[in-house]
Amino acid sequence: MKGHADIIKTLNDLLAEELTAVNQYMVHSEMCDNWGFEKLHKAIEKQAIDEMKHAESLIGRILFLEGSPTVSRLNQVNIGKTVREMVANDADAETNAVRMYNDAVQQALALRDEGTRALLMKILHDEEEHLDWDEQQRDQIEQMGIENYLAAQTA
Repeated sequence: MKGHADIIKTLNDLLAEELTAVNQYMVHSEMCDNWGFEKLHKAIEKQAIDEMKHAESLIGRILFLEGSPTVSRLNQVNIGKTVREMVANDADAETNAVRMYNDAVQQALALRDEGTRALLMKILHDEEEHLDWDEQQRDQIEQMGIENYLAAQTA
């Protein structure tokens, strides 16, 4: 099914965002593993896997719309040097993703592309959950202090 060129471009922009997130989260996850923060390692690793699944879904939709997925483009990857920086960088990435998906949903509605809109809504829900998790981590760091927060991540 031939899709609208504008929606294919948007899907490729979202794909770049997802592939960037995969890279950022994989590095953050492995850094946490290296530092012995096992709970944080597993949580961030799960988010990286979610982002990989999002990328896969976007690729499938682009192909269905007879477009060409661009998998060689990444946006800026922001690796934190500390857990606090990681959480802040990941929250910024998720905030941007939520904005992009909301805009894309509106575009799909305007172009009357219900299949794309449904996919975007599913991914948007996941991104909002990721953002909520990041915000919870920032709140915990603020309320517990970084030392207590990190101590809770080792078990």
